[in-house]
Amino acid sequence: MSLTQAMYAASVGAFNNQQRLDVLTNNLANINTPGFKQDRLVFRVPVESEKEGGSQTSYLQGSASPIPSGARTDFSQGMLRHTDNALDLALDGTGFFCIQTPEGKHYTRNGRFTVNEDGVLATMGGHPVLGKGGEIRIDGSDVSVDEEGNVSVDGNEVGTLKVVSVSQPASLKKMGNTLFASGGSDEKEAEGVKIREGYLETSNVNSIKVMTEMIDISRSYESYQKTIQFLNDATKKSINEVGRLA
Repeated sequence: MSLTQAMYAASVGAFNNQQRLDVLTNNLANINTPGFKQDRLVFRVPVESEKEGGSQTSYLQGSASPIPSGARTDFSQGMLRHTDNALDLALDGTGFFCIQTPEGKHYTRNGRFTVNEDGVLATMGGHPVLGKGGEIRIDGSDVSVDEEGNVSVDGNEVGTLKVVSVSQPASLKKMGNTLFASGGSDEKEAEGVKIREGYLETSNVNSIKVMTEMIDISRSYESYQKTIQFLNDATKKSINEVGRLA
């Protein structure tokens, strides 16, 4: 491997580690966000045709090495934390609450709800939470929700929460504030999921694991930086020696 190829490989390694660190930092920043789902950076090995596509740097790549192909969301369930708030709802099982936003219907696992200025059940951002019949109006003080999602106000049933599963969770797109857009995935009524009133699903981020990974990545990044500096010095030395010989 030439000095130029080695410099390229070290630069790519440093860049990949920086991207991994960015994803882990965002996960750690949302460790206390209810319903947050962590991301993992996914790598793939480029096929030969990608290196022969006329790129000016293709000759540097040598043998195929993994390259980032984007972040993938881990939809595994977080732990359920008791809050004793009747409007805090957690999904125990696979599924999503449906939220109506100005951009259309979105999905979330964050069940920290409230009653908005229009008197309907809503997210903390004010977006209506959808029931099977549309928005759910809360006109009263005593609110209760059973395991099937039936919402009662002062003893009278006012609606049933719309909880769905999607055919391709990997296609869901994060929209911020723990909301997901469909990404073209089909939905159907969720099966086997229970709604826990007075609970919130915590983030599925494992803080100890993430911090351990961040330490390892930081050390690896520093190693790449030192390698780049060494190769840079070696290149300068080679250029100077060639100059003297000439």
